[in-house]
Amino acid sequence: VDSSSSRRGVVHRPCSVMLLVNPHSGKGQALSLFTGHVQRMLNEAGVPHTLVITERQNHARELVREADLSQWGALVIMSGDGLLFEVVNGLMEREDWEEAIQTPLGILPGGSGNALAASIHHYSGAQPVSSEELLISCGFLLCKGLVSRMDLASVHLGSSPSNPTRLFSFLSLAWGFVADVDVESEKYRHVGAARFTMGTLVRLASLRVYKGRLAYLPVDEVDGEEDGQSPDSPRQNTAHLTFHNSHSLLVPLDQPVPSDWVVVPEEDFVLMLAMYQSHLAKDLYAAPDSTLDDGLIHLIYVRAGISRTALLRLFLAMEKGTHLANNSPHLVYTRVRALRLEPYSSKGVITVDGEVVEYGPVQAQVHGGIARLITR
Repeated sequence: VDSSSSRRGVVHRPCSVMLLVNPHSGKGQALSLFTGHVQRMLNEAGVPHTLVITERQNHARELVREADLSQWGALVIMSGDGLLFEVVNGLMEREDWEEAIQTPLGILPGGSGNALAASIHHYSGAQPVSSEELLISCGFLLCKGLVSRMDLASVHLGSSPSNPTRLFSFLSLAWGFVADVDVESEKYRHVGAARFTMGTLVRLASLRVYKGRLAYLPVDEVDGEEDGQSPDSPRQNTAHLTFHNSHSLLVPLDQPVPSDWVVVPEEDFVLMLAMYQSHLAKDLYAAPDSTLDDGLIHLIYVRAGISRTALLRLFLAMEKGTHLANNSPHLVYTRVRALRLEPYSSKGVITVDGEVVEYGPVQAQVHGGIARLITR
């Protein structure tokens, strides 16, 4: 891999790719989709690859945590977003994580959400496509082997403030309506991407209010000028600084947020969604202004009081990315560097990259451009 500090690199050929496939993702067709569409493309492009079929939850996480990464030019996931979540966290759990997270990652959509694949396709400037065309598009990108930097967020879960759990996220942090739909729609997995539509309609029928406190560190519009970086300059790898506390934006969860944070006055919500990519699912263009390595968390929350009809209208507008121009008085969108959520209810659901995590107080901070992704 190109080791220069530029935003772009290339996976050097020939290099061997570890290709992890979850055979149960989506409609359970990931393996047949790979053999039917992608395998020939890789062979014709001269991309040597080793197929690894995951056998259980966290299998990929364990594999990459222990793997000799010097043997692999890239790690590619053929699944939904959940398998990439495992791979990212497996890499970040290694002793040599600073080097390990530089391993180029690739995504081939084989799940029901496919949010990162849809985001990559969108960043390339291409028009929205069908699921099969999205797979072929991502296959071509993999064959080209161009690498870009990608933001990650560190997510701290704090039911035990003295010993918080830390995860790493490439896509989203969700609480309320969106998280509930993600989890409750699992029972409709057999219908593929339509599971989210079905889950949304079911949840709309019994709309809930979620109580909690939300706070965030807003983006300073002159951040880039202050640190000498223009928006187009290569982003520094800030992982070493921010993970060793000297430059962390977060304080322990049992302490009040710093004085330069904004505390949202309302405490009744319908949803909270923090995004660092453009798409929440293939057909949900949730953060239209997001880019792969903008160093931002795109925070969206909906206050209680919105009608079912208005919320449905928002989600329909989200398919085209026009929901932020909807002028809904209940919808708030802001760009932040870090956030904290403290749910008041004793039971609930929080998801990170669509995966259910420990429920309770949570905070997150974005780390600009520390991972590498095979893209356009």
